Amino acid sequence: MNNNADYREVQYFGSYFLRFYKRQPERVKAKIDWTFKLIERLKIVPERFLKHITGTNGLYEIRIEVSRKSIRVFCFFDKGNLIILTNAFVKKSKRTPKKEIVKALRIKDEYEKEIK
Repeated sequence: MNNNADYREVQYFGSYFLRFYKRQPERVKAKIDWTFKLIERLKIVPERFLKHITGTNGLYEIRIEVSRKSIRVFCFFDKGNLIILTNAFVKKSKRTPKKEIVKALRIKDEYEKEIK
């Protein structure tokens, strides 16, 4: 998508996010797609949809609420307006599991090594 209304482009790296996405019901996939389009098209994205993960070097979480589920998709920026998706999970408690953050950071490192 590259029209004048778009500010960002969302892409996934590897198959980490895709494996999660394919397992979701159509209704959940539709909400994920809607959220990605919102993030691509809004100049300023509200924190309820995209939030920096404190204590990390450039890791963000995309926040999706659907069917009483709280879905989190980790991502980071590349080349300013390109958002790279890493992994995703259904959040089951108030705190984000540390292992999911570690996994996202590992995928980010993998991406950065491959791009160089």
